Amino acid sequence: MVPFHCNHNRRNGVFHGCLRPFLHLLGDELKMLGRIYYHTPGSSKPGSLPPNVSAAVNGVALVGTLAGQLFFGWLGDKLGRKKVYGITLMLMCVCSIASGLSFGSNPKMVMSTLCFFRFWLGFGIGGDYPLSATIMSEYSNKKTRGGFIAAVFAMQGFGILGGGVFAIILSSIFDAKFKAPSYEVDPIGSTVPEADYVWRIILMVGAVPAILTYYWRTKMPETARYTALVAKNANQAAMDMSKVLQMEIQSEQDKVDKVVEGSNNSFGLFSKEFLRRYGKALLGTTSTWFLLDIAYYSQNLFQKDIFSAIGWIPAAKKMNAIHEVYTIARAQTLIALCSTVPGYWFTVFLIDKMGRFKIQLLGFSMMTIFMFALAFPYNHWIQPGNIGFVVMYSLTFFFANFGPNATTFVVPAEIFPARLRSTCHGISAASGKLGEIVGAFGFLYLAQNQDPTKADAGYPAGIGVKNALIVLGVINFLGTLCTLLVPESKGKSLEEMSGENEEQQPNVGEV
Repeated sequence: MVPFHCNHNRRNGVFHGCLRPFLHLLGDELKMLGRIYYHTPGSSKPGSLPPNVSAAVNGVALVGTLAGQLFFGWLGDKLGRKKVYGITLMLMCVCSIASGLSFGSNPKMVMSTLCFFRFWLGFGIGGDYPLSATIMSEYSNKKTRGGFIAAVFAMQGFGILGGGVFAIILSSIFDAKFKAPSYEVDPIGSTVPEADYVWRIILMVGAVPAILTYYWRTKMPETARYTALVAKNANQAAMDMSKVLQMEIQSEQDKVDKVVEGSNNSFGLFSKEFLRRYGKALLGTTSTWFLLDIAYYSQNLFQKDIFSAIGWIPAAKKMNAIHEVYTIARAQTLIALCSTVPGYWFTVFLIDKMGRFKIQLLGFSMMTIFMFALAFPYNHWIQPGNIGFVVMYSLTFFFANFGPNATTFVVPAEIFPARLRSTCHGISAASGKLGEIVGAFGFLYLAQNQDPTKADAGYPAGIGVKNALIVLGVINFLGTLCTLLVPESKGKSLEEMSGENEEQQPNVGEV
């Protein structure tokens, strides 16, 4: 008897996770787009995207991702993981390149084409969530499964670093080649025509890891669990694994046929039986992912306050357009290197020892503590040169990633039956993306200064950063409570967690 998993396929699968952040490289470039396309003559500040344009550029990608998570999650259970994942990769490659080639003779046309391709880019990225997690869970054994699924997600850290380093290198080259004064010295000359190439190249390079992953993905067979338990073809599953492992594997088709005849596990997603068996678990995975993403992505809104307060990023008017990209990318890469990436890999190494539940509970609890610790003495933290603000801010990111940001991705790929696994993961991920939309847009307005004259251009007065941080602390506390709904899957097989009949069906941990 031979294990159902394969180290070669798991190593290739781990690489999948670096795609999402690499393809979403537009955070720093939004500021450059404002300088290039929305300069206001005579203004004391560089041009910035109007709120409605900024919301459109960010919003279409998020909506596309949410739709892709639901659609491709469902399709992955209908057509198979391998086939559908190949579709999502090709969609990401094409749309990543097309986003950088956004054309037009005026700002409105450029932004319209950019938004169009970013929607479909997001749609493809959305499919990556349920499919990459499900593929990895079905290729892994119960002892190391959590670490391998978490590693898929942890590769986002390398994607963030890779994207940040590339932005730093590219902007450095352009800044050295095309010298430009700061905005306060020469408002027009501070944005050289060549700056338009910077954001386009950064977007298009995101296609590179997708192309590489597509090649590796074509070398992997369909997961044997899907072929045997969903497609009901144990013979094909045995043949696939024989090729991969280069040894003869005996099929157990007769046992699969008996299971099909006597199985009562044919209920649908919207049935009372599903609600009875998995309703609580699905509520747990969707609610925790939703609350996490509100808090996690809202934290990004405060980066400019933090970096500016300690002097890492000068005022925009003191920089030219390309140098601003360099400065912001350098600061964000340093945060990722010191807190985000270590947090991810702490989860990878400890999740199969500590368990999913403990790590998620710890992460939410510590995020709550640090958020309140940032909020109540907020005026103390933002004193010029106070490095403590960065330390506290970094710790919230560390415990988000050594915590629910990783576990909310892992658990939905483990606790649902094979024929609904990708669908349920897609629903959970879409709930998280809805939380990101709430965080990215709701808190963008909510965190504005209470004094209307000090709010960002085009935005109404809000409740201020301090009060917004208190709200986020409460949201993290609610995430801690909702974690109690999530089952622990440490050391259990997928079939044991999902309740699929292990007595009648062949041991799906073996062929």
